[in-house]
Amino acid sequence: MADRIPTTSLPSGVSVPVLGQGTWRMGEDARRRAEEVAALRLGLDLGMTLIDTAEMYGSGGAEEVVREAIDGRRQEIFLVSKVLPSKASHSGTIRACEASLKRLGTDRIELYLLHWRGRVPLAETVAAFETLKSQGKILHWGVSNFDVDDMADLAAAGGTSVETNQVLYNLQARGIEFDLLPKSLADDLPIMAYSPVGQGDLARQPTLVEIARRHGATAAQVALAWVLRQPGVIAIPKASRPEHIRQNRAAVDLQLSAEDLAQFDAAFPPPRRKQPLEVI
Repeated sequence: MADRIPTTSLPSGVSVPVLGQGTWRMGEDARRRAEEVAALRLGLDLGMTLIDTAEMYGSGGAEEVVREAIDGRRQEIFLVSKVLPSKASHSGTIRACEASLKRLGTDRIELYLLHWRGRVPLAETVAAFETLKSQGKILHWGVSNFDVDDMADLAAAGGTSVETNQVLYNLQARGIEFDLLPKSLADDLPIMAYSPVGQGDLARQPTLVEIARRHGATAAQVALAWVLRQPGVIAIPKASRPEHIRQNRAAVDLQLSAEDLAQFDAAFPPPRRKQPLEVI
């Protein structure tokens, strides 16, 4: 059994592992289903018990993959799913959540997010989230792809029970470090980083390759360790191959030096001014 993955706390006090599993692009091809299920199950075996999914992924297919992966292990799992902004009216949010629950084969979602901000007033979506909480269908709620101004609007709309903000964050996308990340951490609101190792091109970046070689690691592991170095950040990389799952787990234990971090800053400069929130 692998050592326990470190945890961080949501504002409600619930502890969650800082390394979870993403499911973006899963559930799109039935021929890959067995491989995807096996990958998630291996991750669970290694302690990555937070699984992030969404109704949008594979048009619900990813949630069905998750259902199969967690069969018989539900009590171990911290499930995260998301409602599309086009469905985020009061009644629409409740219907979307119930559909996700059915696809996931469960009676509850631990953390339910608004996938990004749309045209529905935030107060209406927040009210729906609170209704779902009162019904026990979700335990907590949060948002995704919200910038500083969006978070202020959320608070003004009564959204003070928000538990996380899931955003793009990796070495190539550091814009949140200027304002959103420090503000969130000051408010004890964890950031959930999606695509923490980028889209594949990072693996060929010379500085990353050099640092990885120094640690006897892969470039992806070092990129993931860089995200995980920050307290209050939860990373949710997606992987479908067993070796990548094991490498992601090992990245938790990879300790970057001050020299490593200085090299990263030289190759991927931190932001010096406000930048638009990056979304993929």
